[in-house]
Amino acid sequence: MSYQSLLNQLNCCADESYKTFHKKLLKDESIKVLGVRVPNLRKIAKGYVNNIDELLIYPDDYYEVTFVKLTAVSLLKYEDFVEYVDRCVPLINNWATCDCFVPKCIEKHKEEFLPFIYTYSCSDGEFYQRFALTTLLHFYVEEKYAQLIFDTVQNCDRQKYYVHMAAAWLIAEMLVKHYEIAKSFLLKNSLDIKTHNKAIQKAVESYRLSDERKIYLKGIKR
Repeated sequence: MSYQSLLNQLNCCADESYKTFHKKLLKDESIKVLGVRVPNLRKIAKGYVNNIDELLIYPDDYYEVTFVKLTAVSLLKYEDFVEYVDRCVPLINNWATCDCFVPKCIEKHKEEFLPFIYTYSCSDGEFYQRFALTTLLHFYVEEKYAQLIFDTVQNCDRQKYYVHMAAAWLIAEMLVKHYEIAKSFLLKNSLDIKTHNKAIQKAVESYRLSDERKIYLKGIKR
């Protein structure tokens, strides 16, 4: 395998119309995009699971190359995954790459992965923090982790746009799955107004909340 062979694989799946569409979503002109759809990227990534060390030294010239790297690492067993995660998180430079980096191996190792979440959530990097928040969203929205979630949201830098949005998304998910606990948290008014209201907006948009609860939440907007 070589970097050029990876580029050849990607270019064979590239779609110009999808490239144009996806670049608009990323909202960052500095990111080079080939236009490969996610199912194809995931299929390509599976072919590199046994060549992680080589894959990670390839240049991150394109969005899709980084996506393949993170996806391949996310497919590893937990013991192998944690050997690489600190090399992966610094590669995240946009919301789409971040939100698609969902290593399923964390599901059975939630307690063991907590130190990584603490570290990333305390970092200055916008996407380090977003990754911590989205990982909590994907794997930790349980009553036993509620205080951890609220503390992480309160301590992160919500002035950073993509951190703010992830924090609101996470609180909204808590409202959907653990309504009374999350409602009590919101009633403390410990969040900034912008994140408080965005979390309510996202929760109210969900079909998983009753109309009665949606009306109440709209009433506690600040």
